[in-house]
Amino acid sequence: MTSLPQPIRCLAITWLAAIAWASAAAAQQLEGLTIATKAGDRHIFQVEVARTPDQRSQGLMYRKSMPADHGMLFDFERVEPVSMWMKNTYIPLDMLFIRPDGTIARIAANTEPLSTRTISSGEPVLSVLELNAGSAALHGIRPGDRAEHPLFKH
Repeated sequence: MTSLPQPIRCLAITWLAAIAWASAAAAQQLEGLTIATKAGDRHIFQVEVARTPDQRSQGLMYRKSMPADHGMLFDFERVEPVSMWMKNTYIPLDMLFIRPDGTIARIAANTEPLSTRTISSGEPVLSVLELNAGSAALHGIRPGDRAEHPLFKH
């Protein structure tokens, strides 16, 4: 960058700093979450936890990819029926609807990117775990299996 004229160099540095700040601000701390299957397998994921209304509203929108062992856990703070959608979400997802005790109530597998169709929990739940599409099938995760995370009361 030293060969650039001073005004352009300053603009480039400012632009790079703004991108770095936005990336750092967007990144949330990851937390461990384990799925224990009835078959006795345990699968560990690193999840972002969406705790605030703004975080829940944003979810995984506009992201183009997510590492295989990552996900997003939505904490709805109370037990109630919930509906999700895939508007502005480019990554196909598996949605795991989870009761307050950590048991998986329902799995909506391979949801359609960018769809505004609502996906219902089917019953009152505390949270939803979003994983890359195919993760539930790959790991043999089924309704009745248990998510282990401090959010759930076992």
